Amino acid sequence: MSWNKGQVLQIPVGDGEGDVRLDRWLKRRFPGLTQGQVEKLLRKGEVRVDGGRAKSSTRLEVGQVVRVPPMPSSDQNKKREVAEDVYVSPKDAELIKSFILYEDEDVYVLNKPSGLAVQGGTKTLRHVDGMANALTKPGQDKPRLVHRLDKDTSGLLVLAKTAQSAATMSKHFRSRDLDKIYWAVITGAPNPSEGELRGWMMKAHGPGQDKELMTAGIHGQKGSVFAITDYKVVSTVGQKACWVALKPSTGRKHQLRYHMSEIGHAIVGDNKYTCDREAPKGVPAGLHLHARALRVPRRHGPDVEVIAPLPQHMKKTFDLFGFHESEAGNPFDTIIPIGRRR
Repeated sequence: MSWNKGQVLQIPVGDGEGDVRLDRWLKRRFPGLTQGQVEKLLRKGEVRVDGGRAKSSTRLEVGQVVRVPPMPSSDQNKKREVAEDVYVSPKDAELIKSFILYEDEDVYVLNKPSGLAVQGGTKTLRHVDGMANALTKPGQDKPRLVHRLDKDTSGLLVLAKTAQSAATMSKHFRSRDLDKIYWAVITGAPNPSEGELRGWMMKAHGPGQDKELMTAGIHGQKGSVFAITDYKVVSTVGQKACWVALKPSTGRKHQLRYHMSEIGHAIVGDNKYTCDREAPKGVPAGLHLHARALRVPRRHGPDVEVIAPLPQHMKKTFDLFGFHESEAGNPFDTIIPIGRRR
């Protein structure tokens, strides 16, 4: 649907659009609409659901009616639409297809390389979300992002083929029961060698601070969110560095990077979340954080376990330190969250 000019629309939420966040629903309906514009419209009460005010996080139900105000196109929005055009170069089309590790009627599971952004921004025109147009099949919608990975984090990324499967998978990712395992190489060796990290975190605030940096939060503080990460050391190189398996029970921005830095064992190659320990010498450049394994729930049949091969820079570091992937055994058995232990 294009931008509506000079008219108020009352749009019913259709089949397959249930349990979708309002902000995502609006941006799918009106390509070119930015998150900032969505937030402004909601603050002013110009977008309403069944006549009432709503938040960007409001989850829609089939049959509800969304009021959308007149939204004339601007030069900025036209530029954005051109930047996010459906065209994907043949090279990028082949590239994203090469990332596919698993596909069924509902999802694609990709192995995203380190250094490739998941979504676009002011200076980011090449990203998975744009390249996903190459996966669109005749008569189907463009695959939708279900979750996010940082640009420099490699590994498993899920795209949903329909709005309904996106809503279902998003619900799974919000659940603490979804099995997703990350591997990381960190500075030093934590003691104890396994445990649970939990606490409040929030985006940095205050003049001159990096607004994309997560810092310690306080319960009840505006913008503060609770995060839980289980970890286990798989192998060590003395006290210099170690390989850990990480299982986030919550999906907060930069959660794993923040938690490792907070306990004084920053992830190797992380220039944003650091610690006082000296980084090991001779390791290749790049963030050593990899979304290794994911158990994908399916509508029909048993869950599917998908494992992403290590990126080249982490393979070289494993070789340097003498780590062997077989040491971890089944990634899903490496960590048993405290809440599931008997």
